[in-house]
Amino acid sequence: MTVFDPGTAAAEATDAILADTLHGSARGIVVDSPPGAGKSTLVVRAALELAAAGRPLMVVAQTNSQVDDLVVRLAEKAPELPVGRLHSSESDPYDKALDDLENVRKSSKAGDLAGLDVVISTSAKWAHVKDVEPWGHAIVDEAYQMRSDALLAVAGLFERALFVGDPGQLDPFAIADAEQWAGLSYDPSASAVSTLLAHNPELPQHRLPVSWRLPASAAPLVSDAFYPFTPFRSGTGHGDRRLAFGVASDGSAADRAVDEAAVSGWALLELPARHTPRTDPEAVHAVALVVRRLLDRGGAATSERSPDPVPLTADRIAVGTAHRDQAASVRAALAELGVSGVAVDTANRLQGREFDVTVVLHPLSGRPDATAFHLETGRLCVLASRHRHACIVVCRAGVSDLLDDHPSTEPVQLGVTVKFPDGWEANHAVLSHLSEHRVTWRP
Repeated sequence: MTVFDPGTAAAEATDAILADTLHGSARGIVVDSPPGAGKSTLVVRAALELAAAGRPLMVVAQTNSQVDDLVVRLAEKAPELPVGRLHSSESDPYDKALDDLENVRKSSKAGDLAGLDVVISTSAKWAHVKDVEPWGHAIVDEAYQMRSDALLAVAGLFERALFVGDPGQLDPFAIADAEQWAGLSYDPSASAVSTLLAHNPELPQHRLPVSWRLPASAAPLVSDAFYPFTPFRSGTGHGDRRLAFGVASDGSAADRAVDEAAVSGWALLELPARHTPRTDPEAVHAVALVVRRLLDRGGAATSERSPDPVPLTADRIAVGTAHRDQAASVRAALAELGVSGVAVDTANRLQGREFDVTVVLHPLSGRPDATAFHLETGRLCVLASRHRHACIVVCRAGVSDLLDDHPSTEPVQLGVTVKFPDGWEANHAVLSHLSEHRVTWRP
């Protein structure tokens, strides 16, 4: 029996991607990446190798923070490489940390950056670039977050492109009702990748097979529930990471959930079944209390990154919610408990980020119905895949019954490619696993 070596598997996949990028003839290459598989590392390496081969390129990211992060990463890897940061004309268009990087030239005009080895900007800014000589190569980062109409707006700027993204993340955001285009090959609200492949099914497709973020306790569930067509493995084994606490449990439900998560990687802190307002005060208080206890009990994380225990500090903990008003309520509850420095945000804003421990307010907790928004597979996938050690889910009882009472009734659209199970199926899979790690809360 062949033993799976995650390092070798990841290296072989990366080598194949770079070979296609540098030496292939296809106009596009698609790379599917699970959470924490090293998308940004691949983008930076591909950019460096293209630049070293004398092939200037443009890099397209979806947000300014993603652009700035890539600029910093490139500067760290190659301090002498000339990099252009194309930005908007707004008053504060980029991270001021870029001002300290001598190899980075910044401008709101593409012409000022002509001739540089690498030029990076958002898809929104690239869409306004006109009358320039097309780049031979482009790299599109977070390609599944990019709408196809945004790809169309920049497609004339390059000849060949490498598209890198996570198919399990949230779908691209659109403010217009796109139902009239559903299933059509030119649906402007569809992701850039799905539209690209609909018109060019012969393009090479690769996948990164290893998640270096998710622990061995999480990768099987996330892979099976959200990536059945592009499965992946954890880069670590069950004994490679450990979360321990210096202060003993006080016996409360919050502490029992913390201990369960430390041992198994998962915990479900279940409140009594009840229909509640979206900003359920009891659930919000439970989330805040779990965070407070994580900090009070002197947690320390041991992993392959460091043989010595690293303190579990506030900046290594995140709280994920479905709605902004829920996040605001959690922030207020944490402030009342004297907690600061913890990232509290919606799934949309936590995409791409990584923490040691996450506390999640389940999107369906306390709801009387299961809407398409709350069943969106990408939302639950993001919330369940930000952690390196443990994830604690806070939820009202009765969600399984809610799902059974509200089976998926979304119309089946002809021509729409199904990349992973629908939200109803994924929610059931996650809840089934979490039920093995249930801790009952009695307020």
